[in-house]
Amino acid sequence: MISVSVSDRSASLPAAFLAAGSSSFSDFLADHAPTLLPGGAGSGRGSAADIEAPHGTTIVALTFATGVVMAGDRRATMGNIIAQRDIEKVYPADEYSAVGIAGTAGLAIELVRLLQVELEHYEKIEGTTLSLTGKANRLATMIRGNLAMAMQGLAVVPLFAGYDHETADGRIFSYDVTGGRYEEHSFHAVGSGGYFARGSLKKLYREQMPEADAVLAAAQALYDAADDDSATGGPDLMRKIFPVVSVVSADGYRRLPDAEVAEVVQRLVAARNQRPDGPAASLT
Repeated sequence: MISVSVSDRSASLPAAFLAAGSSSFSDFLADHAPTLLPGGAGSGRGSAADIEAPHGTTIVALTFATGVVMAGDRRATMGNIIAQRDIEKVYPADEYSAVGIAGTAGLAIELVRLLQVELEHYEKIEGTTLSLTGKANRLATMIRGNLAMAMQGLAVVPLFAGYDHETADGRIFSYDVTGGRYEEHSFHAVGSGGYFARGSLKKLYREQMPEADAVLAAAQALYDAADDDSATGGPDLMRKIFPVVSVVSADGYRRLPDAEVAEVVQRLVAARNQRPDGPAASLT
């Protein structure tokens, strides 16, 4: 049996891996392997003007009594073409936060993966997790790093939400292409169907609503967005393609099973057969 000493293993690693640095994984990549970053220089992507890339929309998020719900439709478009019917746009950022993607799908998914590694790397190096505000700020910095690509038309505009242990409630953060971070209150939506989804949530949202009502409201908002925005996909009952719905609470991140979402959507569609414009807002 051949034993390998710690010094031998260290000698096999590049010096960059042994040098002291910050707890930011993306900073490490920027210093030593910038081409691995989304939109990194020399990545060979070419001019964005010559690229037709799939775009994803629409993401909604709303708080409820004990956390936050985030949901996204499943359609990706490329111009007037449906590029994909079942893309996933909502992901866990870590155990207590979620991120939904809108904009250039490939870069957005790459950014989400980097954020997941970034948060895990920070926890391993520092021995503690970032606060929810810290996570939101870190994502803003990463979006700002994609500004050059955004100026060429390959923008990434995610929606971030999570459970804040300090305030014991759900919080929602939106961004612009320059990395500007804005905290939203109660609900928000992004993407080409975001305007219609926000209009829907204005009449459906209630303070301290239970989780089941928040999930239904998110599904209603996506349905309304799909009704007016061609880039937003509605529920596909024939193919059994339904929105991705996730809940973040004190118990952590949880993606609702497709069967559970299907039941919600089927109730929604049955109600829309009776009232196509959706439920009326309560005036009491």
